[in-house]
Amino acid sequence: MNNLNLIEKIEKLKKKRSAVILAHNYQLPEVQDIADFVGDSLELAQISAKTGAKTVILCGVCFMAETAAIINPKKKILLPDLTAGCPMADMIDVKKVRELKQQYPEAAVVCYVNSTAEVKAESDICCTSSNAQKVVESLKDYKQIIFVPDKYLGHFLSLSSDKEFILANGYCPTHAKISPKLIDELKVKYKNAEVLVHGECTPEVKEKADKILSTGKMCNYVKNSSKRDFIIGTEIEMLYRLRKENPKKNLIQASPLAICPDMKKNNLEKILDVLENMKNEVKVDEKVRLKARKCINRMLLVK
Repeated sequence: MNNLNLIEKIEKLKKKRSAVILAHNYQLPEVQDIADFVGDSLELAQISAKTGAKTVILCGVCFMAETAAIINPKKKILLPDLTAGCPMADMIDVKKVRELKQQYPEAAVVCYVNSTAEVKAESDICCTSSNAQKVVESLKDYKQIIFVPDKYLGHFLSLSSDKEFILANGYCPTHAKISPKLIDELKVKYKNAEVLVHGECTPEVKEKADKILSTGKMCNYVKNSSKRDFIIGTEIEMLYRLRKENPKKNLIQASPLAICPDMKKNNLEKILDVLENMKNEVKVDEKVRLKARKCINRMLLVK
């Protein structure tokens, strides 16, 4: 079946199922094009809560679908490929969070959204790369922050805070493949280019950047900037959206190695399959969901 036939079938079934398709910025171009909304983790969580659709097809990875399920217990949250995981999320578990809480009983646990529902349930407040700094600033009564699981984002936040940060040893393997040496070479080749990198990049890469931004903020920055050339330090599919929205600007990928294999598992065939069979529903245990919901709610209240 060619893509046109797939798209036609998806559109018909989407109406029949009262479904909405949400896609992360790192999804394949064909998935971004079929989606009703493309965004970062925070945006997808917010849209899943606001939509009147009964079914949400979450084109991303497991933790994103879990987050939508936590927020929307009465909606069906379907993930096109249930094996689409997140290596960073797998680098922290409930046992480790509890150990850190025992070791630092006066600390607040800030949980990056790239984590399981169980880890969120053990944390005080959630954050995404776009609101992490505001979340930390909101914790005025705490002098210590346990930040899980991303040590690179946590380290970056610590540089602009007077709080003590206790960092878990997690990281994103995809962003870790972006090399400071390659960025130096690109800066020589594209002398007028601004370097925009994601908060999950290593400290050495962030030192080379002009701006450190979430994917959602990258979109807004490039769109509103008067500059033409940008070196983009994040997962490669981000370039597809940026080029689509900014056809007159020169967008350069910081590394051809920055590919998330899990984000590439969703495709049109799998989207059609879940719509046809209403399969791959992501559910969260109710006790875990209620605790994790408090963690996410606190994040959503941060302005």
